Amino acid sequence: MINQNLKLLFFHFFLLLFLLNTDVQAQFQQLQTSQQFRLADRVIRIAEPGELTDSVNVWGDVGSSGRYLVPKGTNLVKLISYSFGPQTIRDGQTNLDWSKMRVEINVHEYSQDSTLNSLTTFKYRFEEPYPEGMYDFIVENNQTITVRVKRKPGFVDYLGVFASTVSAVAATIILIDRLGGN
Repeated sequence: MINQNLKLLFFHFFLLLFLLNTDVQAQFQQLQTSQQFRLADRVIRIAEPGELTDSVNVWGDVGSSGRYLVPKGTNLVKLISYSFGPQTIRDGQTNLDWSKMRVEINVHEYSQDSTLNSLTTFKYRFEEPYPEGMYDFIVENNQTITVRVKRKPGFVDYLGVFASTVSAVAATIILIDRLGGN
């Protein structure tokens, strides 16, 4: 009876060891796979697997910059849409008027020896239609698209600079006055 119980105990022990080893191997494989995806954190695949693609960089004032794998024949407007469109720096105190915003999109194309082959620029305001040729511009492999959103400073911007300068000068005058004993 003791011999049979001992055999049963060894059987359960080895079964448990086998199951734990299988679970550890599965977790190790999953860790290796997840680390591979982390290495390519900003590579965004838009194209379906097996579809012919172009790989382009999108940088600047967009919602999601990175390297995009897009279907061949994708136009510039679609690419900017894939990257969540032009963005600006916003905080809780800023209420921006988008009608005053200007967008500048530069398409850089480099040769194999890293010299600039061509630069195409599109500039427009948000309330204006797209510039001539922007909607029909087809992106190609290894191009870099940079997006800059600009705006003219308003009265509030000038007031913020003026007010901080005046308060710094006033604080300095009061400090000098207090240190002088007057």
